[in-house]
Amino acid sequence: MTQKSIQLGLKENWRQFVLLVIINAFVGGMIGLERTIFPEFASSEFGVASKTAILSFIVAFGITKAISNYFAGKLANRMGRKTLLLVGWLIAIPVPFILINASHWNWVIFANILLGINQGLTWSSTVVMKIDLVGEKNRGLAMGLNEFSGYFAVGVVAFLSGYIADRYGITPYPFYLGIIISVLGFIITLFWVKDTKHFVHKEHATSTTGALQNIFKETTFTNKTLSSVTQAGLVNNLNDGMIWGLLPIILLSFNYSTDNIGIIAAIYPTVWGIGQLFTGKMSDVYSKKAMLFWGMLLQGIAILSIPYTSSFFLLASISAILGLGTALVYPTFLSTIAQATNPSQRAESIGTFRLWRDLGYAIGAVISGITADLFGVTYAVLLIGILTIISSVIIKVRMPSI
Repeated sequence: MTQKSIQLGLKENWRQFVLLVIINAFVGGMIGLERTIFPEFASSEFGVASKTAILSFIVAFGITKAISNYFAGKLANRMGRKTLLLVGWLIAIPVPFILINASHWNWVIFANILLGINQGLTWSSTVVMKIDLVGEKNRGLAMGLNEFSGYFAVGVVAFLSGYIADRYGITPYPFYLGIIISVLGFIITLFWVKDTKHFVHKEHATSTTGALQNIFKETTFTNKTLSSVTQAGLVNNLNDGMIWGLLPIILLSFNYSTDNIGIIAAIYPTVWGIGQLFTGKMSDVYSKKAMLFWGMLLQGIAILSIPYTSSFFLLASISAILGLGTALVYPTFLSTIAQATNPSQRAESIGTFRLWRDLGYAIGAVISGITADLFGVTYAVLLIGILTIISSVIIKVRMPSI
């Protein structure tokens, strides 16, 4: 493929783009597998009752995914995006088999370490490949479609796993979905996905964005745009880690069935996913700073509302508002970083952002788990809600308009 024959744009590369959207749906499906059933799986199969112990699987997942994100960003230019994607799928295939046959909770932790590596490599690869293909004009739309496919699949599989568990038992049947997803993801990537490194060279030749002196330092601390986005990403996944681990526990305390827990747990990522079909394109047109501020603020308000009702309708509504807030920020995070970095440094800057963002899973699980064990679940939820609102204020005060 010559530089002259390469054309950037969504329309010009729609076949590969659609394929990558499908791939990312499979990536999200691997997370949805655990979203609804894990607290019950922990207590019924392994006798794990402590909130901190139950959330340990999220800690293992979050730390591993965060580190994998960082190295995926650094390796993307060296190994190629497709190679990383294939390695990620190979690592995913053993996960459902381990969960089905686990005889000790440590095996569950190990499965989630593998799942974290899988998510870091596969999701990072699909994000960077889509940005490579579309060029500057439709970055937000590309990220909206990418995150829609991933998180809509999280919601669908979260519902399906809860439905299957309610009717056929907590294991092994829900985990059969993971076998199907991981094998299909690997096969489609191997035979039909093409690498996108040539597109990066094409865009780099015309880019006017200056290079960063120290990608890690500037993305994390010193560049006001990049570091504001990074802290918000960390807090976003901090509250997501809390929702993932504690929301099913809260709903179990209200004596909801696994089926109803699955519905409420699925609304949040489903609205998050569908919303990004619109918010991604909005971030190409409207103020990214405003979208990030209002999205984080909505999340914080929704989380603070959770402890004050046991109504199925109100909890479902709160879940939807939380999903809307997250939809406003998620594609905007990535399109903002893509706009603020040179194409040759984009993958590594996104990898650094995703390192901190997904450490939020682990930090959120630890903070909410310890707080829940010491003071009760209500205080854990309120603490995370307050931290989310503080993050929105940081966006408002520190981030330049973009």
